[in-house]
Amino acid sequence: MKYKAGRYSKYIKPMNYVIDLCIINTLALLLPINFVQPYLFLAYLSVAWVIISFKTEFYEVQRYAKFTRVLTLIFQQFVFFFLVLYAFIGFFKQPNMSRLALAEFFAATFVLISSMKIFTYVLLLRYRAFFKGNIRRVVVLGDNKKIQQLIDVFNTRLEFGYDFRKQFSLHDKYEPGECFRYIVEHDIDEIYCSVADMKDHELSELIDFADNNMKQVKFIPDNKNIFSKKLKFEYYDYIPILSLRDIPLDDPLNAFMKRFFDLLFSLLVIVFLLSWLTPLIALIIKLESDGPVFFRQRRHGMNSREFYCYKFRSMAMTSDADQKQATKGDMRITRIGKFIRKTSIDELPQFYNVFLGQMSVVGPRPHMVKHTNLYGQQIDKYMVRHFVKPGITGLAQTRGYRGEIEAESDIINRVKFDIFYIENWSLALDIKIVGQTVINAVRGEEKAY
Repeated sequence: MKYKAGRYSKYIKPMNYVIDLCIINTLALLLPINFVQPYLFLAYLSVAWVIISFKTEFYEVQRYAKFTRVLTLIFQQFVFFFLVLYAFIGFFKQPNMSRLALAEFFAATFVLISSMKIFTYVLLLRYRAFFKGNIRRVVVLGDNKKIQQLIDVFNTRLEFGYDFRKQFSLHDKYEPGECFRYIVEHDIDEIYCSVADMKDHELSELIDFADNNMKQVKFIPDNKNIFSKKLKFEYYDYIPILSLRDIPLDDPLNAFMKRFFDLLFSLLVIVFLLSWLTPLIALIIKLESDGPVFFRQRRHGMNSREFYCYKFRSMAMTSDADQKQATKGDMRITRIGKFIRKTSIDELPQFYNVFLGQMSVVGPRPHMVKHTNLYGQQIDKYMVRHFVKPGITGLAQTRGYRGEIEAESDIINRVKFDIFYIENWSLALDIKIVGQTVINAVRGEEKAY
């Protein structure tokens, strides 16, 4: 049985708002929080939840969104909700409110709303795939490799809810009138067309038709470099402006989330790992060779500012330690140095750099000042890496581009992965990279020397 496309979809978001607000208010009344002004507290929570969800786009989950997107939204929403919840005590002078009951309220709210959101996400996927509900009827204009890939997505990813109806070629036999009649007669919801296959006047004609008939039109970019980038569209007064690079971490909310993750993660490592591991590693280093326990090296960070990057010393001290990169079979590496470099233990002191705000847990790896000056002149777009804080690990490192740069292709590919990370940052991506780094460290890596 097929249901009319979008028949009830406009009610999904309002219903989710209402359900979540009911959960919040019901739990607040049931739990012994001991508030003096219940109406003030309930109104405060409700307004705060709506404002936070608007800012984090908590209810903006597109049909093609990945599950990691849902988890990221949940994490962002509840971090801010936690802060706002406990801020009520100070804002409204409520010393008698039970902190423990507030924690129980937060935990219960987190579990119930998170479960509801995940359940709704999975339910909609199943609903579209098996019952053909909440669908969008689509046609495609064009005939090239990207178009065929898009059609394959429509036909195989049934959970997205796209009902592919027809493909129109944009070559000699293309008749706009025939295409437009088909769209109207078959009540098509969305039109996808290839920019590469259409002439300017055809694009204008299609846009005018879509506007006049209340149809959504979406474009598949061609292979020109400008369209392969993640473009940012803005208005200066009434003038449309395209920016070639949109950096997610320029958004204050994203920057706060990343910094919060960095602080929390680095603090956990410092307290529960480095607190007992540092004295042990220090003793072994001192017993094997003369010199300091920690090795510090000047590197370039965000906006090319220099800072001292810390490591456990893994080599014998030499005069050119700040200039020469470690190589395979390097005679300077000590016996304990081979072990801690192989397992990446030597990098752990950089969590102090993270805690101090000089680095991030995940980001482009910082290079020696000498190498930054060199590659900045030789490698195209190398300096883009410095738009964000450098990281202990990064996307390039999890893809095999870590350690010694043996060929120009190594640094070129490293820069490509770093720029992709900068332009596509998300908290879920950071967590994924951290997990892959841990797996790689356990397995051992070929270039970890």
